[in-house]
Amino acid sequence: MAQIKKEDDAHPWRKDPHHFQEVCISAIALLKMTMHARSGGELEIMGLMQGYVSGNKLIVTDALRLPVEGTETRVNAQDEANEYMVKFLEKARESGQLENAIGWYHSHPGYGCWLSGIDVQTEITMQMQGPWCAIVIDPDRTISAGKVEIGAFRTFPEDYKPGNQEGGTDGDGFQTVPLSKMEDFGAHSERYYALEVSHFKSSLDSKLLEALWNKYWVGTLSSSPLFTNRDFATKQMAELARKIQGAEKQQKSKGGAQNPAFTAKKNKLHDEQLRKIIQASNKIVAEEEAGLLATDIKKRLFQDISALPSEDTHVT
Repeated sequence: MAQIKKEDDAHPWRKDPHHFQEVCISAIALLKMTMHARSGGELEIMGLMQGYVSGNKLIVTDALRLPVEGTETRVNAQDEANEYMVKFLEKARESGQLENAIGWYHSHPGYGCWLSGIDVQTEITMQMQGPWCAIVIDPDRTISAGKVEIGAFRTFPEDYKPGNQEGGTDGDGFQTVPLSKMEDFGAHSERYYALEVSHFKSSLDSKLLEALWNKYWVGTLSSSPLFTNRDFATKQMAELARKIQGAEKQQKSKGGAQNPAFTAKKNKLHDEQLRKIIQASNKIVAEEEAGLLATDIKKRLFQDISALPSEDTHVT
């Protein structure tokens, strides 16, 4: 704890905008955030994270929900939520929980993990208080992919000019974002950077997860992402169809005598657009195939079990 306090007093993150490189989340905190995001449905939710700093890592040990007003496109913390945060942290200190507030999380139902303009402003305000990060969870893609779709981000100071390849994208800049969100997605990508996300499990986490598994294992085995997330799958296919139609219109709009250099640049942009459409379609296919495979495995498993002779059967 003395080393952690020494690092806090030095404030190295104020000198280096890229100081923090990783967010390490406890299993229970991750479970709480994912369940909260899923409970919001198509509405965004918001919560607070507790933890501490260790070198260039932010360690998240717990998470709590915040009473906020959410819509399908944004979530805003009002005075009630701010008052709730202050009171909760005071009570936590009184009960011996010494971890500080270290970040906030919210959901992007169906449109990926990145920061919008409002998210960027919220994170900038929060970072003025100390080491802070923003986590985004996509509950719909979590169900489809079979793993938690999560991203962690920190914003840059206002006077900092970042290089290329910042923001919530992969190395090639690809992320499947709906057309309605595309403008907001690209408008602020240079104002923040992504952190690596890892997980850890304490002995207490192990006991809690075991208790949860003993209670919910039947529901886990009997559920199928094909049924649970069918609305999201339909939206994904409709969104893909709109992008294909847009690409076709752009291709048909070509014609007439044009500058060769301009034509080559336009063809390159069109090819890049088609490449991303193919990546998005391949992702949808892979998720649907994974769901079908899981259903088939469960069917074979339980059919084989039901075919076994019962204990009451006697051979005469």
